Amino acid sequence: MRPTLKYILLTLAFGALASGCIGREVSEVTPNQARENLKPVPVSANRDIDLLFVVDNSISMGEEQTSLVANFPRFINVLETIEGGLPNVRIGVVSTDVGTGSQAVGGCSNSTNSTGDNGVLLTSGCSQLGTNRFIEDVESTTTPGERIRNYSGTLAEAFGCIAELGTGGCGFEQPLESARRALDPNGPNAAQVANFVRDGAFLAIIFITDEDDCSAESDTLFSDPDQTEADPLGPLDSFRCFEFGVTCDQAPRVRGEKSSCVPDNDSDLLTPVSEYIEFFRGLKPDPTDVIVAGIIGNTDPVVVRDNVRRNNIPQLAPSCVLSVNDGVEEGAAPGIRLNAFFEGFPQRQTVQTICEQDLSGALIQIAELLRLVVGNPCLEGNIQTDPLECQVSDVENFNTDNPIETILPQCDNDADPEQSTNQPCWSIFEDRDACADFPSGLTIQVYPVNRQVEGDVTTVVRCVSN
Repeated sequence: MRPTLKYILLTLAFGALASGCIGREVSEVTPNQARENLKPVPVSANRDIDLLFVVDNSISMGEEQTSLVANFPRFINVLETIEGGLPNVRIGVVSTDVGTGSQAVGGCSNSTNSTGDNGVLLTSGCSQLGTNRFIEDVESTTTPGERIRNYSGTLAEAFGCIAELGTGGCGFEQPLESARRALDPNGPNAAQVANFVRDGAFLAIIFITDEDDCSAESDTLFSDPDQTEADPLGPLDSFRCFEFGVTCDQAPRVRGEKSSCVPDNDSDLLTPVSEYIEFFRGLKPDPTDVIVAGIIGNTDPVVVRDNVRRNNIPQLAPSCVLSVNDGVEEGAAPGIRLNAFFEGFPQRQTVQTICEQDLSGALIQIAELLRLVVGNPCLEGNIQTDPLECQVSDVENFNTDNPIETILPQCDNDADPEQSTNQPCWSIFEDRDACADFPSGLTIQVYPVNRQVEGDVTTVVRCVSN
């Protein structure tokens, strides 16, 4: 016997919430698949989370790094509200600097083949971690209530020590590639991955950057620094990341506002966003165990203007303004590639704006997503409740060609489901506090709470909405 795979997959249709109490008559249902919404919910809570922060360390990120560190305690405060308290966390930090390969670029290359920080977990010489490359704070397996930590001081202090990376990093930010090198079990940091990433843990990757992703498919992207705007690559400038990584309805160098801008997955110079989505989703047997979040530039507006500081070469205007220096508006670039990356993780992603002086709200929202994933079995959509029409099944070999389904009954003791005589059984009930962000305010629990099952079993719930 071994624990269940821990997920309820909720197939929910959207509609208007019926009023009144939850009905007790239950019938088998077959929801309209075109209106279904799939959501994993933990039955036996998985309290292990590996957190990778990808922090932009280019010249413009000093204030944002300071705000990240200052507001990290609020992030932790939300995680501590998860049932059972703070989960078992590992926290690592990498920069967005993976160099410019064989091309010698000032501020990005220290050799003839620069890889920058190369996705290595950074500790900035933090004495609080000793020789450790990441923070670990987990529950003791032998002493209830005791935490095992590999750092000194508080968790917030340890994170602050490793998260302020400085602003000397490469101005061609490659956050997606840096995260891949940090987490690729077959990549340049395989030993690091083996130590940091736990097989059964959730994996959360959090990006903080004021530039869009410029992960290069070819070092040619950084070549020919003396070219002018008339040449194919244009001047050596971060505008290349937009020109060759994004496609819009208008030509990239034409000044003015752009529309319908999306990643260019056919680019020869930048790695397709779809490739990164596939890679990160494949890091876990269940892709829903991968959570991604970003504090990035707004995707709109997308405007190309003259760079008055560099002979009026084309420049991507900030999508939000954080400051004005010498009459020039400065801020965050539209995060078009990054936003498309996050959309590849439905119900496991959140995108927050970096266009705030205070990042506390963004960090709280990211932590709320983690809280919901780890331990909050709330039902999405406007569930029909009068009557409640749901079917709950244990499915062995789910998502295969040979599933074996066992239908579970609704608990026969509505007042106290734990005392039901027909366990394993299920109960759906209202919990407006825990499920405040969900229209129905409903949650589900399968009893007994810590049941054991044989084989590769997933619990599947289908409910009808109005």
